[in-house]
Amino acid sequence: MFQSFEETASSLESAERLALLRKSLAQLGVDGFIVPRADEHQGEYIPDCAARLRWLTGFSGSAGYALVLPESAVLFVDGRYTTQASQQVDANAVAIGSSVDMPLSRFLADKAVGLTIGFDPWLHTRGEISALNQAASDHGFQIVPLDHNPVDRLWPDRPLPPKGAVVLHPEQFAGRNVASKLAELAETISSASGNAAVISDPSSIAWAFNIRGSDVPHTPLALGFAILRLQARPMLFIDPEKLDEEALRYLSQLADLKLPEEFEAELKALGAGAKVLIDPALTAEKIAQLIMEGGGKVIEKPDPARLPRARKNAIELEGARTAHLRDGAAMVQFLHWLDQQEPGSVSEISAATRLEAARSVIGQQTQMPLLDVSFDSIAGSGPNAALPHYRVNFQSDRTLQEGELFLIDSGAQYRDGTTDITRTVAIGAVDEERRRKFTLVLKGMIAISDIRFPAGTRGQDLDPLARTALWKSGCDYAHGTGHGIGSYLAVHEGPQSLSKRGATPLETGMILSNEPGYYREGHFGIRIENLIVVTPPAPIEGGDMPMHGFETLTFVPIDLRLVVQDLLETWERDWLNRYHEAVRHKLSPLLNDNDRQWLAAATKPV
Repeated sequence: MFQSFEETASSLESAERLALLRKSLAQLGVDGFIVPRADEHQGEYIPDCAARLRWLTGFSGSAGYALVLPESAVLFVDGRYTTQASQQVDANAVAIGSSVDMPLSRFLADKAVGLTIGFDPWLHTRGEISALNQAASDHGFQIVPLDHNPVDRLWPDRPLPPKGAVVLHPEQFAGRNVASKLAELAETISSASGNAAVISDPSSIAWAFNIRGSDVPHTPLALGFAILRLQARPMLFIDPEKLDEEALRYLSQLADLKLPEEFEAELKALGAGAKVLIDPALTAEKIAQLIMEGGGKVIEKPDPARLPRARKNAIELEGARTAHLRDGAAMVQFLHWLDQQEPGSVSEISAATRLEAARSVIGQQTQMPLLDVSFDSIAGSGPNAALPHYRVNFQSDRTLQEGELFLIDSGAQYRDGTTDITRTVAIGAVDEERRRKFTLVLKGMIAISDIRFPAGTRGQDLDPLARTALWKSGCDYAHGTGHGIGSYLAVHEGPQSLSKRGATPLETGMILSNEPGYYREGHFGIRIENLIVVTPPAPIEGGDMPMHGFETLTFVPIDLRLVVQDLLETWERDWLNRYHEAVRHKLSPLLNDNDRQWLAAATKPV
């Protein structure tokens, strides 16, 4: 099993640990300290040695931060994690705040006047600290970088940094050689009037150098840093213990390999007059400080690899298509099995385990093995499905009961692609209210799937389409409609997204998720998710200009037992029938007779 169901987070010692931290802060001469859920690379997945927020508060979600003050502590999370945070933290030691309604800068402006707040400059981006400095100047508090993280000195059994092996990602899957990628990045640096760029996002390093690793859960990344120089070879800072002979020989031909401990000195050594690109949304404040200490000039620009990495090439897209067909076949095997089980006989953990096993078998049969899950499966039944980022563990595990909805959001890592799919299914007979809400969510998913749009359209322009049917019924959901997806990389990838914050124009080759939902806390949750890719502009008969569209990559049946057909427009029913016809056509050759018969019934026309 790639997924563990152990719950390692605990808040039993939070009060004691907070007291020790406050004592340490007093000795350092600061009144408070910010503890983000972040590492030096600002990634979604972090190694265990960077899980300071979890160690201090017990909160194990993938986004959030704590502010520790002399008499109080607050954990800030967004709407995805409000319920989870309330269940995990010690309410007597830590209050819960909204990072959306009351962001840190506003909270400090109200509560920290006259106080000095410390932070670890390796764990906050340049953009975050710029915003906090402005708020501090306007509202009379101070924020100061600390030379070391005080949490680390209180954490006696802190894990060691990871040393996962680096593996090569061959051009047959990458679709481009490293030389062409580095040349493109050099052009971007030059056009921004820079002569170097710091790459701190391991996904960009993996893409640029065609390598993968295993330093963080479920995402094939090798943690490290790179400095790209126009007048010299790149420098790659990576632990040599991660490199076998093949990887060492390969990377030595592409870059000057450096120890991670040399990174700070090399940043300073870039020298006076150096113009260095850093992404203020991704790069640690400490990196900017070191460049400026050495006399260099910081140019704040987006990571030059982000957009090229998001625009999947033809080889990557073909890999994604074949990966999703294998994944779809595994999902059909799983859904057929689940359909045969009696209500009350299957638990959330047994369901997640069965699905991973199905993926593993399909991978063996097709000689493209399952290398990992792309995230911990969200296998939620009944009220657990109402938690958008629910992670089942041995304590929370429950059985799937008659009349409930079961939401399974899962994905896989294959050498040729990364998958992510959600289906919500009926367990026995489900009431009309749940069916109607399911259909409203389906209408939103279809609206995105079927849309055509002109060049320059952003994700935030399309996001309302997924919500319109819900809005008309007085409902909504508190997460984005879709995120970007990597190519055997991160399951959540920017800069593209379908969300209220999705300001990046959508371009040909970008892969996104399409996953509207609905959640009634304490009762049920619904989400339907396919992955889609932006298609090139094409003419529309009778139209004035070519338009982009979306190609659907995911082929898995949608539970027709939950569809209220009277709520669908004719064109929506037509879309659903065409989709299910494609599911049957594409997946049937990968299935045995029993699964094929079940699929035919599950995809009958409406």
